[in-house]
Amino acid sequence: MTPHLLQTLDLSSLQTLVIEWGLPKFRAQQIRSWIVENRAQSFDDMANLPKPLRSQLAEKARLWSTEIARHTTAADGTEKLLLQLHDGGRIECVLLRDGDRRTICISTQVGCAMGCVFCASGLDGVERNLTVGEIIEQMLRLQRLLPVGERLSHIVVMGMGEPLANIDRLLPALDFASSEDGLGISHRRITISTVGLPPAIRKLADRDSRYHLAVSLHAPDDQLRNQIVPTNKNIGVQAILEAADHYFEISGRRLTFEYVLLAELNDQPQHAHRLAKLLRGRPALLNIIPYNPVAGLPYRTPSKEVQHAFRAILEGAGLTVKFRQKKGDKINAACGQLRRNTPENLVQISS
Repeated sequence: MTPHLLQTLDLSSLQTLVIEWGLPKFRAQQIRSWIVENRAQSFDDMANLPKPLRSQLAEKARLWSTEIARHTTAADGTEKLLLQLHDGGRIECVLLRDGDRRTICISTQVGCAMGCVFCASGLDGVERNLTVGEIIEQMLRLQRLLPVGERLSHIVVMGMGEPLANIDRLLPALDFASSEDGLGISHRRITISTVGLPPAIRKLADRDSRYHLAVSLHAPDDQLRNQIVPTNKNIGVQAILEAADHYFEISGRRLTFEYVLLAELNDQPQHAHRLAKLLRGRPALLNIIPYNPVAGLPYRTPSKEVQHAFRAILEGAGLTVKFRQKKGDKINAACGQLRRNTPENLVQISS
């Protein structure tokens, strides 16, 4: 199989590759500029390269390793891509529009092994980690949905999979996203979301603590979290909080704790009081996510009254609380709804 060019998109690797192909070193920068800045769809688009060279490059490497199996859009401007991988696997990624912000949500694995009971991504378990090139490819495909002149502003690594279970491939992809000659997105505008893997959180802190960290908590104690997040049985809330505190000490970045609100499961006043006690004194943002329904799962979204009561208890305890605005839920692109396929009633608008 011909190599995936996006695996070698950093300039030094690309220069090494073109020299191996017998090409002048400067061709690497030309190719990279066409891909990153000019959003080339194919080698044929690279107009300042001789036509024979374009044909030669097409024989030596693949620019894209995925195909767009489905492209759906919502009235709020959210767009979702279902991508078919070269080995038959499928992943989803999302572009969200909010004022001037252009945020993308990307995946790191085919499926997910964490087993959060409310989430569509892990319904069929995990097949494999994505490669560096496959992660970068999501960024570039979503960028191509923007009109000329618009740029991506934020990245949230909150799609399919547990990002810190694929940290060795994720970080090089984020290096590309945050580099000035890459997508140029500030580290402060990139968030990595994790279910809470303490050794990996500490590894991230020690290796690359420039990014925002969001920890998906979903429960205020081990008894309830074991029910909602099965992997917690081998970890424990306290170990996760200690690792998160370590990340804050190293990075100085305010932490985010995420909490999906599930009707009559973790949304009662006693849960709010215990959550407030657990997080009190930590310089953190608590991001509350009212549950986004998933076909085939029994969970429900709490009523507005329950949501307001839950919030009042948390804010009364002095916590900084944000309720996440729904985006893309009508096309199953909201938090917890990404999966390997798309319901057939959604309209395909490109391929």
